[in-house]
Amino acid sequence: MSFLQTLAAAFKGARARVPLARGFASPWFFADGGGHGLPYDYGRAVKRAYLENPVAQRAVRLVAEGIAGAPLRVSDPALAALVAATSAGQALLETLAANLLLHGNAYVQVMKDARGHPVELFALRPDRMQVIAGADGWPAAFTYRVGEKSLTIPLLDEDALPDLIHIRHFHPADDHYGAGCLAAADQAVAIHNAAARWNRELLDNAARPSGALVYDAGDAGGLTAEQFDRLQAELSHAFAGPANAGRPMLLEGGLTWQSLSLSPADMDFATLKAAAARDIALAFGVPPMLLGLPGDATYANYREANRALWRLTLLPLAGKILAALAEGLAPWFPEAQLAVDLDRVPALAEDRERLWAQVSGAAFLSDDEKRALLGLPAQPEKTP
Repeated sequence: MSFLQTLAAAFKGARARVPLARGFASPWFFADGGGHGLPYDYGRAVKRAYLENPVAQRAVRLVAEGIAGAPLRVSDPALAALVAATSAGQALLETLAANLLLHGNAYVQVMKDARGHPVELFALRPDRMQVIAGADGWPAAFTYRVGEKSLTIPLLDEDALPDLIHIRHFHPADDHYGAGCLAAADQAVAIHNAAARWNRELLDNAARPSGALVYDAGDAGGLTAEQFDRLQAELSHAFAGPANAGRPMLLEGGLTWQSLSLSPADMDFATLKAAAARDIALAFGVPPMLLGLPGDATYANYREANRALWRLTLLPLAGKILAALAEGLAPWFPEAQLAVDLDRVPALAEDRERLWAQVSGAAFLSDDEKRALLGLPAQPEKTP
Protein backbone atom coordinates (compact mmCIF):
# COMPACT_ATOMS: atom_id res chain seq x y z
CA MET A 1 0.00 0.00 0.00
CA SER A 2 1.41 3.39 -1.04
CA PHE A 3 1.79 6.40 1.23
CA LEU A 4 -1.18 8.17 -0.38
CA GLN A 5 -3.41 5.15 0.08
CA THR A 6 -2.27 4.74 3.67
CA LEU A 7 -2.98 8.39 4.37
CA ALA A 8 -6.41 8.20 2.74
CA ALA A 9 -7.24 5.04 4.69
CA ALA A 10 -6.27 6.74 7.93
CA PHE A 11 -8.65 9.63 7.29
CA LYS A 12 -11.45 7.23 6.31
CA GLY A 13 -10.97 5.25 9.51
CA ALA A 14 -10.32 1.98 7.63
CA ARG A 15 -9.26 -1.04 9.64
CA ALA A 16 -6.02 -2.88 8.97
CA ARG A 17 -6.09 -5.80 6.57
CA VAL A 18 -5.75 -9.33 7.83
CA PRO A 19 -2.19 -10.65 7.41
CA LEU A 20 -1.33 -13.10 4.66
CA ALA A 21 1.41 -15.70 4.75
CA ARG A 22 2.83 -18.30 2.42
CA GLY A 23 5.96 -20.29 1.66
CA PHE A 24 8.55 -19.57 -1.00
CA ALA A 25 6.60 -21.46 -3.66
CA SER A 26 2.95 -22.27 -4.18
CA PRO A 27 1.69 -25.47 -2.49
CA TRP A 28 0.61 -27.04 -5.80
CA PHE A 29 4.22 -26.76 -7.01
CA PHE A 30 5.28 -29.61 -4.73
CA ALA A 31 2.01 -31.55 -4.68
CA ASP A 32 2.17 -35.16 -5.87
CA GLY A 33 -1.37 -36.17 -4.97
CA GLY A 34 -0.18 -38.60 -2.32
CA GLY A 35 0.99 -41.05 -4.97
CA HIS A 36 4.70 -40.73 -4.15
CA GLY A 37 5.33 -39.35 -7.65
CA LEU A 38 7.76 -36.71 -8.78
CA PRO A 39 7.13 -33.15 -7.57
CA TYR A 40 5.00 -31.15 -9.99
CA ASP A 41 7.25 -29.03 -12.18
CA TYR A 42 5.49 -26.46 -14.38
CA GLY A 43 8.18 -26.34 -17.07
CA ARG A 44 8.24 -30.11 -17.46
CA ALA A 45 4.44 -30.30 -17.37
CA VAL A 46 4.10 -27.65 -20.11
CA LYS A 47 6.55 -29.54 -22.32
CA ARG A 48 4.62 -32.80 -21.87
CA ALA A 49 1.21 -31.22 -22.39
CA TYR A 50 1.40 -28.28 -24.78
CA LEU A 51 4.44 -29.34 -26.83
CA GLU A 52 3.98 -33.12 -26.93
CA ASN A 53 0.30 -33.88 -26.36
CA PRO A 54 -2.11 -33.07 -29.22
CA VAL A 55 -5.24 -33.18 -27.05
CA ALA A 56 -3.95 -30.71 -24.44
CA GLN A 57 -2.51 -28.35 -27.04
CA ARG A 58 -5.71 -28.30 -29.07
CA ALA A 59 -7.82 -27.74 -25.96
CA VAL A 60 -5.69 -24.78 -24.84
CA ARG A 61 -5.64 -23.27 -28.32
CA LEU A 62 -9.41 -23.63 -28.71
CA VAL A 63 -9.98 -21.63 -25.54
CA ALA A 64 -7.19 -19.07 -25.99
CA GLU A 65 -7.85 -18.36 -29.66
CA GLY A 66 -11.60 -18.26 -29.05
CA ILE A 67 -11.17 -15.55 -26.42
CA ALA A 68 -8.70 -13.64 -28.59
CA GLY A 69 -11.16 -13.65 -31.50
CA ALA A 70 -14.26 -12.80 -29.48
CA PRO A 71 -15.94 -9.53 -30.50
CA LEU A 72 -15.55 -6.90 -27.80
CA ARG A 73 -17.82 -4.11 -26.69
CA VAL A 74 -15.51 -1.24 -25.70
CA SER A 75 -16.83 2.24 -25.03
CA ASP A 76 -13.45 3.99 -25.33
CA PRO A 77 -11.56 3.66 -28.65
CA ALA A 78 -8.21 4.28 -26.94
CA LEU A 79 -8.83 1.37 -24.56
CA ALA A 80 -9.89 -0.85 -27.47
CA ALA A 81 -6.69 -0.06 -29.35
CA LEU A 82 -4.60 -0.71 -26.22
CA VAL A 83 -6.13 -4.15 -25.63
CA ALA A 84 -6.11 -5.21 -29.29
CA ALA A 85 -2.50 -4.18 -29.96
CA THR A 86 0.22 -6.83 -30.05
CA SER A 87 3.36 -6.50 -27.96
CA ALA A 88 6.58 -8.21 -29.08
CA GLY A 89 4.48 -10.31 -31.45
CA GLN A 90 2.11 -11.66 -28.80
CA ALA A 91 -1.64 -11.13 -28.73
CA LEU A 92 -2.60 -9.93 -25.26
CA LEU A 93 -5.90 -11.76 -24.70
CA GLU A 94 -4.69 -15.03 -26.24
CA THR A 95 -1.55 -15.05 -24.10
CA LEU A 96 -3.41 -14.20 -20.91
CA ALA A 97 -6.01 -16.93 -21.51
CA ALA A 98 -3.31 -19.55 -22.19
CA ASN A 99 -1.35 -18.54 -19.08
CA LEU A 100 -4.45 -18.74 -16.91
CA LEU A 101 -5.32 -22.19 -18.23
CA LEU A 102 -1.84 -23.65 -17.91
CA HIS A 103 -0.39 -21.86 -14.88
CA GLY A 104 -3.39 -20.34 -13.12
CA ASN A 105 -1.80 -16.88 -13.08
CA ALA A 106 -1.44 -14.12 -15.66
CA TYR A 107 0.55 -10.90 -15.30
CA VAL A 108 0.23 -7.75 -17.40
CA GLN A 109 2.91 -5.08 -17.23
CA VAL A 110 1.53 -1.59 -17.90
CA MET A 111 4.11 0.30 -19.97
CA LYS A 112 3.73 4.10 -19.70
CA ASP A 113 5.02 7.12 -21.53
CA ALA A 114 6.67 10.19 -20.02
CA ARG A 115 3.29 11.62 -19.02
CA GLY A 116 2.28 8.45 -17.17
CA HIS A 117 -0.31 7.26 -19.70
CA PRO A 118 -0.36 3.58 -20.67
CA VAL A 119 0.95 2.94 -24.17
CA GLU A 120 1.50 -0.84 -24.13
CA LEU A 121 0.28 -3.91 -22.26
CA PHE A 122 2.77 -6.78 -22.12
CA ALA A 123 1.90 -10.23 -20.78
CA LEU A 124 4.69 -11.65 -18.62
CA ARG A 125 5.53 -15.32 -18.28
CA PRO A 126 3.97 -16.48 -15.00
CA ASP A 127 6.64 -19.09 -14.24
CA ARG A 128 9.20 -16.28 -13.97
CA MET A 129 7.16 -14.19 -11.54
CA GLN A 130 7.42 -14.15 -7.76
CA VAL A 131 5.38 -12.15 -5.30
CA ILE A 132 7.24 -9.86 -2.89
CA ALA A 133 5.02 -9.56 0.15
CA GLY A 134 4.95 -6.59 2.47
CA ALA A 135 5.08 -6.62 6.25
CA ASP A 136 1.42 -7.68 6.42
CA GLY A 137 1.85 -10.39 3.78
CA TRP A 138 -0.05 -8.54 1.06
CA PRO A 139 1.69 -8.20 -2.33
CA ALA A 140 3.81 -5.05 -2.54
CA ALA A 141 5.90 -5.83 -5.64
CA PHE A 142 6.80 -8.60 -8.07
CA THR A 143 10.12 -10.01 -9.19
CA TYR A 144 10.64 -11.17 -12.77
CA ARG A 145 13.59 -13.56 -13.06
CA VAL A 146 15.35 -14.73 -16.23
CA GLY A 147 18.40 -16.80 -15.38
CA GLU A 148 20.72 -14.66 -13.26
CA LYS A 149 18.89 -11.43 -14.12
CA SER A 150 15.94 -10.13 -12.14
CA LEU A 151 13.69 -7.09 -12.33
CA THR A 152 11.54 -5.79 -9.50
CA ILE A 153 8.20 -4.38 -10.61
CA PRO A 154 6.34 -2.42 -7.92
CA LEU A 155 2.62 -2.91 -7.65
CA LEU A 156 2.05 0.88 -7.77
CA ASP A 157 4.28 3.66 -9.02
CA GLU A 158 5.06 6.93 -7.23
CA ASP A 159 1.70 8.35 -8.37
CA ALA A 160 -0.22 5.38 -6.93
CA LEU A 161 -0.96 4.12 -10.44
CA PRO A 162 -0.69 0.37 -11.18
CA ASP A 163 2.46 -0.92 -12.82
CA LEU A 164 1.26 -4.50 -13.04
CA ILE A 165 -2.08 -6.32 -13.21
CA HIS A 166 -2.26 -9.78 -11.65
CA ILE A 167 -5.06 -12.11 -12.79
CA ARG A 168 -5.40 -15.48 -11.12
CA HIS A 169 -7.73 -18.41 -10.72
CA PHE A 170 -9.02 -19.35 -7.30
CA HIS A 171 -6.69 -21.45 -5.16
CA PRO A 172 -8.10 -22.61 -1.80
CA ALA A 173 -4.67 -23.17 -0.23
CA ASP A 174 -2.68 -20.18 -1.49
CA ASP A 175 -3.03 -16.47 -0.74
CA HIS A 176 -0.91 -15.18 -3.61
CA TYR A 177 -1.01 -17.61 -6.55
CA GLY A 178 -3.83 -19.29 -8.45
CA ALA A 179 -4.26 -22.92 -9.45
CA GLY A 180 -4.06 -23.80 -13.14
CA CYS A 181 -5.86 -26.49 -15.10
CA LEU A 182 -2.60 -28.13 -16.12
CA ALA A 183 -1.89 -29.30 -12.57
CA ALA A 184 -5.15 -31.26 -12.58
CA ALA A 185 -4.57 -32.64 -16.08
CA ASP A 186 -0.92 -33.59 -15.56
CA GLN A 187 -1.58 -37.25 -14.70
CA ALA A 188 -4.01 -37.66 -17.61
CA VAL A 189 -1.42 -36.13 -19.95
CA ALA A 190 1.23 -38.56 -18.68
CA ILE A 191 -1.11 -41.52 -19.27
CA HIS A 192 -2.01 -40.34 -22.77
CA ASN A 193 1.64 -39.79 -23.71
CA ALA A 194 2.63 -43.19 -22.32
CA ALA A 195 -0.10 -44.88 -24.39
CA ALA A 196 1.11 -43.05 -27.51
CA ARG A 197 4.70 -44.19 -26.87
CA TRP A 198 3.49 -47.76 -26.34
CA ASN A 199 1.71 -47.67 -29.70
CA ARG A 200 4.81 -46.33 -31.44
CA GLU A 201 7.05 -48.99 -29.92
CA LEU A 202 4.55 -51.65 -30.92
CA LEU A 203 4.60 -50.39 -34.51
CA ASP A 204 8.39 -50.35 -34.43
CA ASN A 205 8.20 -54.05 -33.61
CA ALA A 206 6.04 -54.80 -36.71
CA ALA A 207 2.85 -54.20 -34.68
CA ARG A 208 3.37 -57.49 -32.84
CA PRO A 209 4.08 -58.09 -29.16
CA SER A 210 7.31 -59.69 -28.12
CA GLY A 211 7.93 -63.39 -27.61
CA ALA A 212 10.09 -65.73 -25.59
CA LEU A 213 12.87 -68.16 -26.38
CA VAL A 214 12.26 -71.49 -24.67
CA TYR A 215 15.35 -73.67 -24.14
CA ASP A 216 14.77 -77.40 -23.86
CA ALA A 217 17.82 -78.60 -22.02
CA GLY A 218 16.89 -82.31 -22.11
CA ASP A 219 19.58 -84.36 -20.44
CA ALA A 220 22.10 -81.56 -20.86
CA GLY A 221 22.57 -78.76 -18.39
CA GLY A 222 21.17 -75.25 -18.74
CA LEU A 223 22.73 -72.34 -20.61
CA THR A 224 25.87 -70.93 -19.17
CA ALA A 225 26.08 -67.25 -18.31
CA GLU A 226 28.29 -66.62 -21.35
CA GLN A 227 25.86 -68.42 -23.69
CA PHE A 228 22.89 -66.52 -22.24
CA ASP A 229 24.59 -63.13 -22.68
CA ARG A 230 25.65 -63.97 -26.26
CA LEU A 231 22.14 -65.09 -27.19
CA GLN A 232 20.57 -61.96 -25.68
CA ALA A 233 23.02 -59.69 -27.53
CA GLU A 234 22.38 -61.42 -30.86
CA LEU A 235 18.60 -61.09 -30.47
CA SER A 236 18.85 -57.41 -29.60
CA HIS A 237 21.20 -56.67 -32.52
CA ALA A 238 19.72 -58.81 -35.29
CA PHE A 239 15.99 -58.96 -34.58
CA ALA A 240 14.94 -55.96 -32.47
CA GLY A 241 13.79 -52.65 -33.93
CA PRO A 242 11.83 -51.64 -37.06
CA ALA A 243 14.72 -52.38 -39.46
CA ASN A 244 14.67 -56.07 -38.47
CA ALA A 245 10.89 -56.51 -38.48
CA GLY A 246 9.88 -59.78 -40.19
CA ARG A 247 13.43 -61.05 -40.39
CA PRO A 248 13.57 -64.88 -40.15
CA MET A 249 15.23 -66.32 -37.08
CA LEU A 250 17.65 -69.24 -37.15
CA LEU A 251 17.66 -71.12 -33.87
CA GLU A 252 20.15 -73.66 -32.62
CA GLY A 253 19.20 -77.02 -31.22
CA GLY A 254 17.15 -76.95 -28.08
CA LEU A 255 15.76 -73.45 -28.70
CA THR A 256 12.09 -72.80 -29.50
CA TRP A 257 10.44 -69.43 -30.20
CA GLN A 258 7.12 -68.90 -28.41
CA SER A 259 5.08 -65.91 -29.63
CA LEU A 260 3.12 -63.92 -27.08
CA SER A 261 -0.29 -62.50 -27.89
CA LEU A 262 -2.06 -59.53 -26.39
CA SER A 263 -4.35 -60.40 -23.52
CA PRO A 264 -7.66 -58.56 -22.98
CA ALA A 265 -6.00 -56.63 -20.17
CA ASP A 266 -3.25 -55.50 -22.57
CA MET A 267 -5.86 -54.36 -25.08
CA ASP A 268 -7.38 -52.00 -22.50
CA PHE A 269 -4.68 -49.45 -23.28
CA ALA A 270 -6.88 -48.08 -26.10
CA THR A 271 -9.76 -47.49 -23.70
CA LEU A 272 -7.35 -46.04 -21.16
CA LYS A 273 -5.94 -43.61 -23.74
CA ALA A 274 -9.45 -42.42 -24.71
CA ALA A 275 -10.37 -41.96 -21.05
CA ALA A 276 -7.19 -39.95 -20.45
CA ALA A 277 -8.01 -37.74 -23.45
CA ARG A 278 -11.46 -37.04 -21.99
CA ASP A 279 -9.92 -36.17 -18.64
CA ILE A 280 -7.62 -33.67 -20.38
CA ALA A 281 -10.58 -32.09 -22.19
CA LEU A 282 -12.53 -31.98 -18.93
CA ALA A 283 -9.70 -30.23 -17.09
CA PHE A 284 -9.50 -27.46 -19.70
CA GLY A 285 -13.27 -27.12 -20.04
CA VAL A 286 -13.55 -28.22 -23.68
CA PRO A 287 -16.29 -30.64 -24.83
CA PRO A 288 -14.58 -33.84 -26.03
CA MET A 289 -16.60 -33.79 -29.27
CA LEU A 290 -14.82 -30.61 -30.38
CA LEU A 291 -11.47 -32.39 -30.03
CA GLY A 292 -12.53 -35.21 -32.34
CA LEU A 293 -12.53 -37.92 -29.67
CA PRO A 294 -14.30 -41.02 -31.05
CA GLY A 295 -17.23 -42.62 -29.30
CA ASP A 296 -18.24 -39.52 -27.36
CA ALA A 297 -21.97 -38.77 -27.69
CA THR A 298 -22.44 -36.40 -24.78
CA TYR A 299 -23.73 -33.67 -27.10
CA ALA A 300 -26.26 -34.16 -29.89
CA ASN A 301 -24.23 -32.19 -32.42
CA TYR A 302 -21.28 -29.86 -32.81
CA ARG A 303 -23.54 -26.81 -32.53
CA GLU A 304 -24.58 -27.71 -28.99
CA ALA A 305 -21.00 -28.56 -28.05
CA ASN A 306 -19.77 -25.22 -29.41
CA ARG A 307 -22.50 -23.38 -27.51
CA ALA A 308 -21.53 -25.22 -24.31
CA LEU A 309 -17.87 -24.27 -24.86
CA TRP A 310 -18.81 -20.60 -25.06
CA ARG A 311 -21.29 -20.63 -22.18
CA LEU A 312 -19.27 -22.72 -19.73
CA THR A 313 -15.65 -21.87 -20.56
CA LEU A 314 -14.97 -19.00 -22.94
CA LEU A 315 -17.38 -16.39 -21.57
CA PRO A 316 -16.47 -16.89 -17.86
CA LEU A 317 -12.74 -16.82 -18.59
CA ALA A 318 -13.08 -13.83 -20.92
CA GLY A 319 -15.15 -12.04 -18.30
CA LYS A 320 -12.46 -12.60 -15.67
CA ILE A 321 -9.69 -11.29 -17.94
CA LEU A 322 -11.59 -8.28 -19.25
CA ALA A 323 -12.86 -7.31 -15.80
CA ALA A 324 -9.32 -7.43 -14.39
CA LEU A 325 -7.99 -5.32 -17.26
CA ALA A 326 -10.79 -2.76 -16.85
CA GLU A 327 -10.16 -2.57 -13.10
CA GLY A 328 -6.40 -2.19 -13.53
CA LEU A 329 -6.79 0.51 -16.19
CA ALA A 330 -9.60 2.34 -14.36
CA PRO A 331 -7.33 5.27 -13.29
CA TRP A 332 -6.93 6.20 -16.97
CA PHE A 333 -10.32 4.97 -18.26
CA PRO A 334 -12.74 5.41 -15.35
CA GLU A 335 -15.97 5.21 -17.37
CA ALA A 336 -14.88 2.69 -19.97
CA GLN A 337 -16.66 -0.64 -20.41
CA LEU A 338 -14.82 -3.74 -21.57
CA ALA A 339 -16.82 -6.91 -22.24
CA VAL A 340 -17.65 -9.50 -24.88
CA ASP A 341 -20.37 -8.41 -27.29
CA LEU A 342 -22.80 -11.33 -27.03
CA ASP A 343 -24.86 -10.13 -29.98
CA ARG A 344 -21.91 -10.67 -32.32
CA VAL A 345 -20.87 -14.15 -31.17
CA PRO A 346 -21.94 -16.60 -33.92
CA ALA A 347 -22.20 -19.56 -31.54
CA LEU A 348 -24.79 -17.72 -29.42
CA ALA A 349 -26.92 -16.46 -32.30
CA GLU A 350 -29.76 -18.90 -31.59
CA ASP A 351 -29.86 -17.96 -27.91
CA ARG A 352 -29.98 -14.26 -28.73
CA GLU A 353 -32.66 -14.83 -31.38
CA ARG A 354 -34.80 -16.67 -28.85
CA LEU A 355 -34.32 -13.89 -26.29
CA TRP A 356 -35.25 -11.20 -28.81
CA ALA A 357 -38.40 -13.11 -29.75
CA GLN A 358 -39.45 -13.51 -26.11
CA VAL A 359 -38.84 -9.86 -25.27
CA SER A 360 -40.58 -8.65 -28.43
CA GLY A 361 -43.65 -10.76 -27.59
CA ALA A 362 -43.95 -9.35 -24.07
CA ALA A 363 -46.77 -6.84 -24.65
CA PHE A 364 -46.83 -5.79 -21.00
CA LEU A 365 -43.35 -4.23 -21.26
CA SER A 366 -42.65 -0.76 -22.57
CA ASP A 367 -40.08 -0.12 -25.30
CA ASP A 368 -37.56 1.23 -22.81
CA GLU A 369 -37.98 -1.83 -20.57
CA LYS A 370 -37.47 -4.14 -23.55
CA ARG A 371 -34.32 -2.29 -24.55
CA ALA A 372 -33.02 -2.52 -20.99
CA LEU A 373 -33.58 -6.30 -20.94
CA LEU A 374 -31.65 -6.62 -24.18
CA GLY A 375 -28.78 -4.49 -22.90
CA LEU A 376 -29.51 -1.60 -25.23
CA PRO A 377 -29.46 2.08 -24.21
CA ALA A 378 -32.73 3.92 -23.79
CA GLN A 379 -34.13 5.79 -26.76
CA PRO A 380 -33.33 9.50 -26.74
CA GLU A 381 -36.27 11.71 -25.97
CA LYS A 382 -37.82 13.35 -29.00
CA THR A 383 -37.65 17.09 -29.03
CA PRO A 384 -41.00 18.81 -29.68
